[in-house]
Amino acid sequence: MLRFIVRRSLLLIVTLFITSAIVFGLTQLVPGDVARLILGRDASSESLQALREEFGLNDPAPEQYVRWLGGFVVGDWGRSITGARQDVRPLVTERLGNSMRLALMTMLISVPLSIFLGVIAALNENTWIDSAVSLLSLSVVGLPEFVTGLVLINGLALGVKALNLPATSAVPDNTVGDWIHQLILPSITATFVLLGYVARLTRAGVLDELKKPYVRTATLKGLPQRTVIFKHVLRNALLPTITVIAISFGWLIGGLVVIENVYNYPGLGALLVDAVKQKNLFLLQAIIMVTIFFFALANLAADVIYAILNPRIRLE
Repeated sequence: MLRFIVRRSLLLIVTLFITSAIVFGLTQLVPGDVARLILGRDASSESLQALREEFGLNDPAPEQYVRWLGGFVVGDWGRSITGARQDVRPLVTERLGNSMRLALMTMLISVPLSIFLGVIAALNENTWIDSAVSLLSLSVVGLPEFVTGLVLINGLALGVKALNLPATSAVPDNTVGDWIHQLILPSITATFVLLGYVARLTRAGVLDELKKPYVRTATLKGLPQRTVIFKHVLRNALLPTITVIAISFGWLIGGLVVIENVYNYPGLGALLVDAVKQKNLFLLQAIIMVTIFFFALANLAADVIYAILNPRIRLE
């Protein structure tokens, strides 16, 4: 098992190295002068030269890349090129924490609900219950996130005053009540994105396991259906589902751009939009690298969890 984790970790490092070169290379391919792109067409030659010297834009691209990557590894992510020239790392890590709160809340809602619907659909195959779950799953996953968000805001936050839900979400404090109050609507919106896929995957896995001989044997021995399902079937049926759930958490860290902007939530996705609007290339590089790191980390976690639950993976 240790050798398996080491191999996957080394692959993660190689992946991050390659993606860092791609991210840096793409920023170098931005047409025109980066300094003029930042300061605008009316900037004086003195201010352009000062900006180039301040951020080392006159240095060769390989030297810039080595300096940027080395600084990123040791925690020096550079400075923002707009405003008060703030350090990039505190800006990104603060927003990262906010996005992780929203991602965690989304997982707490979406994972149990998706698995429950998938199991119910599988146990009632080809009935109206199965059809209803399938219709619900396909319907919600097809809705754009901004449409779902606006419907929830107008229908619940503004339409039902008794619920006292905010139309815009702030960062919650450490109380459970405030987490629910601030994050319930954006979490439900994000849940709709994951619900259909996870529920359908769970349904397919459970149906496949129910047709295997060990299930018939356990049933003939007199084991209750609940025991057969929860103790035997789900352990095997949820292997691909767990992998998707782990990867989904990595996606939620940086993939909630639309949802965070609809609810005006100060997360990493909203910061990404601000960086693009401000043409803040160094902040943009840091956000993309952090997002890639967490997505790769989620893939590593998925591989490890899958290997723990299915030892044949380690042997292969």
